[in-house]
Amino acid sequence: MLVEIDEGSGFCFGVTTAIRKAEEELATEGSLYCLGDIVHNGKECERLRTMGLVTIEHPQMEQLNNVKILFRAHGEPPTTYQQAALNNLTVIDATCPVVLSLQRRIKKEYTESRGSDTQIVIYGKNGHAEVVGLVGQTEGSAIVVEKADDAEKLDVSKNISLYSQTTMSLEGFRQIVNIISRRMNATLQTGKNVLMNQQGLTFKFFDTVCRQVANRFCDISSFAEKHDVIIFVAGKKSSNGKVLFSQCLNVNPNSYLIGHPDEIQTHWFHNVQSVGICGATSTPKWLMEQCREHILKL
Repeated sequence: MLVEIDEGSGFCFGVTTAIRKAEEELATEGSLYCLGDIVHNGKECERLRTMGLVTIEHPQMEQLNNVKILFRAHGEPPTTYQQAALNNLTVIDATCPVVLSLQRRIKKEYTESRGSDTQIVIYGKNGHAEVVGLVGQTEGSAIVVEKADDAEKLDVSKNISLYSQTTMSLEGFRQIVNIISRRMNATLQTGKNVLMNQQGLTFKFFDTVCRQVANRFCDISSFAEKHDVIIFVAGKKSSNGKVLFSQCLNVNPNSYLIGHPDEIQTHWFHNVQSVGICGATSTPKWLMEQCREHILKL
């Protein structure tokens, strides 16, 4: 039986950088605080915990003073940096460059449109760490839409500027764009990514989905098609994992979502000639390799 690991799966650039920064600090200091799970994968968090990484949440950070703390790739709102400065915390900032660029764009838009009749809308997961950081750039005024139903409820009597969480589906973003443009009846194109309706209201939309993430959707579909069974490895908290697994399942109904090798079931491989192992942008390669070894031992 062939068991192949998808070469394109595994940590994205932002997560790789955050973990490298944590490992470098741990190698010299032996311990380090991290605000939130450094990656949405329990097994990787456990590995780093054994090295001395201490995961805390915002209420605990408020009690810290004069220590180092790592901000993960997801990014943080301005208020978190203010609190860190107040507590004299040394910040190791591992915010993904793609996320950081998006934060700056949204903050610029908010600053320039303040006082005008413009709504900043973010296509993303409510409560997701990245989205919290993005909404924070607007002092909490941005509106988050997770699905089509949310877009149907937007106030279309105002200008709208739409952005996307970097790890969302490109197809989903385009669906939201279509809904808003239909509801605003915005058909006149006045610039790149800018539509206007007869009342003079504008709808601006910016595809801010990370291309490293977006390309995974197409690549993982091709990978899922060529194997009899797909083992998708991802943490329960991984938003990207849920979306990518759904993509696999659409292409190959014999796809199974697991968090670690012990969840693999023998009967999945009855009369199977090829197995593909893949994962989310938060799934470590070493965990997928452990799954491959486990399958081969069955």
